[in-house]
Amino acid sequence: MVKKQKNLDLINIRKNLVIVTIFGIAMGFLETVVVVYLRQLYYPEGFMFPLKLMSLDVTIIEYIREISTLVMLCCIGAIAGTNFLEKFSYFLYCFGIWDIFYYIWLKVLINWPSSLLTWDILFLIPVVWVGPVLAPVICSITMIFLAGCVLYFKGKGHSVSMTLREWLLMIVGAFIIFCTFIWDYTKLIIKGGFLSNIWTIGTNEDFQQLISQYVPTHYNWYLFIIGEIFILCSIGLFCRRFKKSTSNN
Repeated sequence: MVKKQKNLDLINIRKNLVIVTIFGIAMGFLETVVVVYLRQLYYPEGFMFPLKLMSLDVTIIEYIREISTLVMLCCIGAIAGTNFLEKFSYFLYCFGIWDIFYYIWLKVLINWPSSLLTWDILFLIPVVWVGPVLAPVICSITMIFLAGCVLYFKGKGHSVSMTLREWLLMIVGAFIIFCTFIWDYTKLIIKGGFLSNIWTIGTNEDFQQLISQYVPTHYNWYLFIIGEIFILCSIGLFCRRFKKSTSNN
């Protein structure tokens, strides 16, 4: 009976991974198409920094689009998983597939980026996220790897969970990487004295002028690597714990 349940779990996981992969690839294409249109409107000569200012209405629409993207990823995770960690794993897996194929489709459709070290806008909430394309690609691979580890042990019949230490290592690592992405534009906000007007910063003419002239040049790879190490340590502890459990059984 136990063996039969393991086989059913493994079949369900494989089926879900195929569906989620197809969804992530299609979602990546849809995201790419939207970005291609935006770049044709705002960067007809090709995307590059400094950023060109969008109207407030378009900016709000972009915020809503990005939130909607996260909602879609959360929904696919909620549908595919049976408990929180499984749902979170499918969310991460789909996120990673979507993000990687977003860049693959950009390369196919408009031959961009020219290299993995090309700078890109990654996200807009709560401030503009920027970094070389390689950084989010590494994050996506890490997310896929983590999801794969969780689902692998689930397929082996384990009731998967993460310890407090594993969660803390992962959260700290993710926060460090998050800081590397928002560092440039957060620094502009703080140094420019715009922090007190953060809720109306989108309509602040001085801030808009500053953004329209700013070109990021340095990414903190050292801090990024530290964040990655924290996350990989979390994954390592998780895998070692369940590998020992598998050996004991």
